[in-house]
Amino acid sequence: MSGGANMSGFRVPDHSRDKTLRECVKLTLDHYFAQLDGHDTTGLYELVINEVEKPLLETVLTQAGGNQSRAAAMLGISRSTLRKKLAQHGMT
Repeated sequence: MSGGANMSGFRVPDHSRDKTLRECVKLTLDHYFAQLDGHDTTGLYELVINEVEKPLLETVLTQAGGNQSRAAAMLGISRSTLRKKLAQHGMT
């Protein structure tokens, strides 16, 4: 696999249900590297951010009842930053 490979096919084992988000991310990344089987990867930061950011935005917007100002406050970002991120993910 090379940079830009989609991580969505990687699954964290079921026993991870009792783990923190941080632990789940680490497990998933460890699994990702194991699947690479020694091959190089590039662009990992962007890959991870793209995999995590959209579901984060979707979930927070749902929790905020679709209210972007409230969602931005929950995320700790400005409303304009939220709108920019929504547009980047085709969510506008």
